Amino acid sequence: MGFFKGLSNRRTANRAAGSGYRFSFGQSSAGKIVNERTAMQISAVNAAVRILAESIASLPLHVFYKGEEGSRKKAEDTDLYYLLHNKPNPEMTSFIFRETLMTHILLWGNGYAQILRNGKGEVLGLYPLLPNKMSVERDGQGQLFYRYLRNENEPPTMEGNAVILLPEDVLHIPALGFDGLIGHSPISMTRNAIGLALAAEEYGSKFFSNGAAPAGVLEHPGVIKDVTKLRESWNQTFGGTGNAGKVAILEEGLHFKPITMSPQDSQLLETRQYQLNEIARIFRIPPHMLGDLSKATFSNIEEMSLEFVKFTLAPWIGRWESALTDALLTREEQKKYEIRFNVDGLLRGDYKSRMEGYAVGINNGFLCPNDVRRLEGFDLIPDEKGGNNFLLQGAMIKLEDAGIYAGKQ
Repeated sequence: MGFFKGLSNRRTANRAAGSGYRFSFGQSSAGKIVNERTAMQISAVNAAVRILAESIASLPLHVFYKGEEGSRKKAEDTDLYYLLHNKPNPEMTSFIFRETLMTHILLWGNGYAQILRNGKGEVLGLYPLLPNKMSVERDGQGQLFYRYLRNENEPPTMEGNAVILLPEDVLHIPALGFDGLIGHSPISMTRNAIGLALAAEEYGSKFFSNGAAPAGVLEHPGVIKDVTKLRESWNQTFGGTGNAGKVAILEEGLHFKPITMSPQDSQLLETRQYQLNEIARIFRIPPHMLGDLSKATFSNIEEMSLEFVKFTLAPWIGRWESALTDALLTREEQKKYEIRFNVDGLLRGDYKSRMEGYAVGINNGFLCPNDVRRLEGFDLIPDEKGGNNFLLQGAMIKLEDAGIYAGKQ
């Protein structure tokens, strides 16, 4: 099937220029370790990644024949159409494939997939590759290549552990970067903001695990022989949510004195709310889509949803379309085919607004009834019944002609 093999004799020189700019995972200023796993434990990050990944995966993806004067027709009879629209490989659907790659891009900054071809150069399949095991490098002649470290659990599309793949063997979709080749993870670029959210969440969890009671000190007028035993006994008896509400009986002049701030004093809830908006800002997602309805109204949610499509999804769609076209179509094929996502369903307004818009289009002659029925997913009206007729309102006449037809039969 033309499966790729490692090119172990490839000489290496330097990594790509973008490799010199690093936004690494690691410890944040808040003291928390931030990486793709810890970040996904924050509900707002998890929701943002799922929203973007599932949105890209759920959009219809088509290959079109290019026609004259900008017209186009679905190329459903091509193998590439089936691969992108249905199953890029025998193990996953198009939805799962795109969801996986988009998740990789959002967490690591790059999405990679191996392109399998036959002897004619035709695409046979696309397999996702883990970004944390891929590096982009240059050989002694300055040509790009990809080095991938595979393991035994991955599909047997390669031989060897360290595999060299040529650019034509890899579908690469980078996020924002500095050299146009390598993207950088939004998580690592905003590590301190994510770290603060992790710290606030951990503080809140520990507060409630302590029975929602502040920590403090036990004061005794004398000398305590076994301090460790007293502390363990106190924590076992009164610590944790299961012991919340118990009445403590203190003997021999023992006093409990709280020493930490309450959640109100430390503004825990306000901090967590602010970090939710920070994460929404990082991924450019309207806060209401992450569950924050504090500033949402009936009148602005639809507008914010449309802005999400135009200003958040549209750039990602552009990255995907450009990368797919460049990796899967030759220069000659690009004159004949184009790869496009369909976002019409996301841009449609409410039912009343759509019907009013369709009525304007039909009354002014730039939409026919079947155009509307296609957009709404209805069965088409046969041509002999006027489904493809373009109509025009004829009530508009010049002022000086008013009444000219009043006496005519």
